[in-house]
This record gives sequence, C-alpha cells and structure tokens, in this order.
Amino acid sequence: MPAFDLARRLRAGETVFSAWCNLGSSVVAETIVREGYVCGVFDAQHGLWDLNAVVTGIVALHNAGSAPCVRVPLADFAFVSRALDFGAEAIVAPMINTVADAKQFVNAAKYPPLGERSWGPQRAMVLQGKSNAVDYLREANDGTLTLAMIETRTALANAEAIAATPGIDALFVGPYDLSTALSGGTAQDVTAPEVEQAIDQICAAAKKAGKIPGIYCRDAERALAMAKRGFRFIAVGSDHGLVREGAAAQVKALKG
Repeated sequence: MPAFDLARRLRAGETVFSAWCNLGSSVVAETIVREGYVCGVFDAQHGLWDLNAVVTGIVALHNAGSAPCVRVPLADFAFVSRALDFGAEAIVAPMINTVADAKQFVNAAKYPPLGERSWGPQRAMVLQGKSNAVDYLREANDGTLTLAMIETRTALANAEAIAATPGIDALFVGPYDLSTALSGGTAQDVTAPEVEQAIDQICAAAKKAGKIPGIYCRDAERALAMAKRGFRFIAVGSDHGLVREGAAAQVKALKG
C-alpha cells in the first residue's frame, strides 16, 4: 500500500468503505480487508484491541494493502500519537464535544505548526516506506487523518466549530450514541427523524469546512444510502457481526 494512500484517496473526493473490527484478532481483520476494503478500523474503545493487538493488526493490514485506522479509548490522547507511531493511517477519537476537545486531539495527532505531536514514528516510517525522517515529517500532517466523532447534543451544537478547527480532517458520526443522546437515553433508533436530521447536519458541517464527512453504518444497504447523502468515509458492519451472522446461517441450515 502506498504511504498515506487513505488520505490521498479521500482528499481526492473518493468514497471509501471501511471494515470495522472489534474482536482484537489481526488474522480476522486481515481476512476481512483482503476481500476489498480500503481501510480497517480497530475499535480500541469498545472492542478487544489492546496495545499489542493494535501493533500486530497494523502490520497485518499494511501487508494486506489496506489502511489501518484506530478508534482510541475515550479521551486517551496519548494513544493517538502511539497508534500513529505504530503505523496507523487515521485515528477516530470518540466524544469530541467541543473545540477544546478537538484541539487536544489535534495536538496529539499533528506535528507543529498544527499540533504538538512528539517525534518517534520509527515503526510507521518502516511500514510506510520512509527512510528519511524529513520526508515523513513533511507528509505526515496531511497523510494521517483525524476523525472527530460527533455523538452528543453538545457535539452536534458545536459541529461546525469542531469541523473548522485546524488539524481536524473529518467529522465521524457515531449514530448509536447520537441516537441515545437525542432520545434522552430511551432509544437507539438511528433512523428516527431527529437522528436523521442530525446526521445530515453533521455531513453539512463537514462539507462547509472542506472536511471529510464520515459515519458508521450497520450494513451495506445503510452504507450505500449514506454515500448517496454525501458521506465519504463509511465504516460498515463489524467482524463480530459477520462471524455471528455467518455462524447463525450455518446453524439454521443444519437444523432445517
């Protein structure tokens, strides 16, 4: 995979579909992305990806020709720079509710003058084919992507300001948390009118700022619908769901 290929494709206007990986297995993640996913997201917030699994998984996806992305744990900005140093091409940060949150994210993910990322990408340079430190430094800010998750009423109200924050590359809708927040904790209906309106509002905020609109979708049908509504980085389903659904279909067939 060419270095920083994910950023290049998204900045060129391409719509990218990504696998979403919860299970913490580099073999499962690699097997899935080899079917044709441009990117795979390791969910270290709610999934089983610990530090060692992330390191191994990043290598597996690079070798499979797919861009590794990491959703870091809540407010764990230290993990942001570490994942990038390991060779991640993008970071999804949950619960970015304010401009202050966005700036913290940028500080961890981007080198000066945008942020304050500390130098130490030796592993990333190897995986991305960069032998000269200055070459990596010159390309890293544009080449590694920051996706700020919009998941709460506060984040929704601040979506335009978050998108306009220098160093934020994308807004990424977390539809289940967003629907929980908008329903006051009574529902997770991602197609409720209020949620659908919020989704379009977030997409518009990203576009207004010249940033990438992103979203998680439960299945391919929903993903294609979101692409038509303007989203360009779209995570689809999960490895956990694929395994369960495949096993359920086999057991159903066996039972007749």
